[in-house]
Amino acid sequence: MSLASLPLQTGMDAIVTGVNLVWVLTVTFLIFFMHAGFAMLEAGQVRSKNVANQLTKNLLTWSVGVIVFFLVGAAVSTIVGGLTGGGGVSITEAFMAIYAPDAASVTAWTDWLFGAVFAMTAATIVSGAVAGRAKLRAYISYTILLAAVIYPVVVGFTWAGGFLGAMGFHDFAGGMIVHGMGGLAGLTAAWIIGPRMDRFNADGSVNVIPGHSLSFAVLGTLILAFGWYGFNVGTAAAPLALNDAGEVTLGSFAYVGRVALVTTLGMAAGAIGAAAVAMQKTGKVDTLYVANGLLAGLVGITSIADAIVWPGAIVVGLLAGAQLPIVFGFIEKRLHIDDVCAVFPVHGSAGILGALMFPFFATSFWNGSASFVSLAIPQVVGVAVIALWTFGATYVVFRGIQATGELRVSAEHEREGLDTSEHGVDTYPEFGKPEPVTDGSGVPVDGTVRTDGGKDE
Repeated sequence: MSLASLPLQTGMDAIVTGVNLVWVLTVTFLIFFMHAGFAMLEAGQVRSKNVANQLTKNLLTWSVGVIVFFLVGAAVSTIVGGLTGGGGVSITEAFMAIYAPDAASVTAWTDWLFGAVFAMTAATIVSGAVAGRAKLRAYISYTILLAAVIYPVVVGFTWAGGFLGAMGFHDFAGGMIVHGMGGLAGLTAAWIIGPRMDRFNADGSVNVIPGHSLSFAVLGTLILAFGWYGFNVGTAAAPLALNDAGEVTLGSFAYVGRVALVTTLGMAAGAIGAAAVAMQKTGKVDTLYVANGLLAGLVGITSIADAIVWPGAIVVGLLAGAQLPIVFGFIEKRLHIDDVCAVFPVHGSAGILGALMFPFFATSFWNGSASFVSLAIPQVVGVAVIALWTFGATYVVFRGIQATGELRVSAEHEREGLDTSEHGVDTYPEFGKPEPVTDGSGVPVDGTVRTDGGKDE
């Protein structure tokens, strides 16, 4: 008997809506937890004297950015989508749909929050590129503008119905819109702010400045990989549906399962690709390259995970991982840009690669329903537009901050470390300095050890 004939039909509809909303919130929280991964990954790749600064930037990226995105950015994406997509838009209605949605729109605020965690992921990527020398106020200023305008414009062009979306640009879960955009912004910012002290010699040769904790970096990598299932699988489909007959049906879990499979294969292949190239270049398997290669594989697959044949996931993942050591070396040795946490090869070039590889492995191409050219043109145009907008906007903002003299910390503060100069803390107080002790009078005596009633040893 069909549920349509039962008096519980309205109640069943409410159940379906409720389950689906809980699903969206659950994957939203999973994506939010990626900030823990970013915090650990970036903290592990900076020097011990800059750890608190990096952690603070991650905390404030979310705290400041999510409020700005709520107040301004979400509506801006709707406005840009309407203006560039030819549909028209009311500016007042765009803002009121966020501040005071119609009571009948039970998903409005849930949808906003789902969009917000994507926005904040794009924002936090930049902090890893300028680590160790950017003033906190400069970074937060850029975060405000990214959350209010720069990222929302990209969303407006694409997901919010703008001209790139209308022409068929395909980005399933933000491989280019979120990660590619963040990586390009990070590279631009790192170029403008300049390298860390002693990173390059006068002859152009490179000095390696290792991060302080490989363990943190790997932990952060695995947390990010876990949260990435929220990115991709969470975007795929809602768990339940109500058909025209009033019957409750499962969502397309064959489709969801394929997204999970493609995400997993791309992730694994990325780590292998980076390990192989690192081995070929140096004769050793660099652990940090493996970790970042895993992330590059995830970035590469994120924009296309919903609509490619599964062997493509392995190919794209391998290429995304393999390009990481090559692109990082080019940026470091040829361009002399100090991208501390390798945000461009992990997020930028991997995101671009994934978006451009879509026509080669699209299911619509392999089943004959779409031509290669019809799939390739929107991808090339989309990548170019997003890259140009991101570079231009980031360039203007960082040059503007630089002109005020507020972009970079002083040489003295950089040597001392940003933990002390920017925050007045020492992340590891028990290391590196003698622990102050007292002689009973309350006066600190540095470098002494009391073991026998007060005598210095």
